[in-house]
Amino acid sequence: MNYASIKIMDVANGPGVRMSLFVSGCTHYCKGCFNKEAWDFNYGEPFTQKEIDYIIDYVSSPYVSGLTILGGEPMEHVNQQGILPLLRQFREKCPDKSVWCFTGYDFEKDVVGRMMEEYDETKELLSYIDVMVDGKFVEELKDLSIRFRGSSNQRIIMVQESLREGQIVLWDEKTER
Repeated sequence: MNYASIKIMDVANGPGVRMSLFVSGCTHYCKGCFNKEAWDFNYGEPFTQKEIDYIIDYVSSPYVSGLTILGGEPMEHVNQQGILPLLRQFREKCPDKSVWCFTGYDFEKDVVGRMMEEYDETKELLSYIDVMVDGKFVEELKDLSIRFRGSSNQRIIMVQESLREGQIVLWDEKTER
């Protein structure tokens, strides 16, 4: 897997101060995408143990709330394979920090309904993610007034609660997780 960038002190992609990993590779090609260069799976640099160590070290700081993974498209199969070692180590070393993931896929239809059946990695990957923002960016529904989303069709989903209850549980800003 390649990554496009790693941003420290990110306050736009989840609550609190976060570190964000932008993976490379996306097949959605959303009109008006803010990160078109990351559509290319070969864009950026290879994601290695060096980057994993850097991320874990930074997020371990007491003022950092957690890690956000976006892209590109983290839920592309090759990216799931690349992210899994990071999240395994991250959960072991930073169990109290939150993990947010942004995907253009639909949580019920694509992630749970298809990917969990097709890819061995998806179920384990989801076990490490607290919150998932799902849905393609739709330029016609762009809304700068909504928090942590680019367009109004996107949802902020509490992953563990949704899996446990068998229905979508939306994130409540009051939880700030």
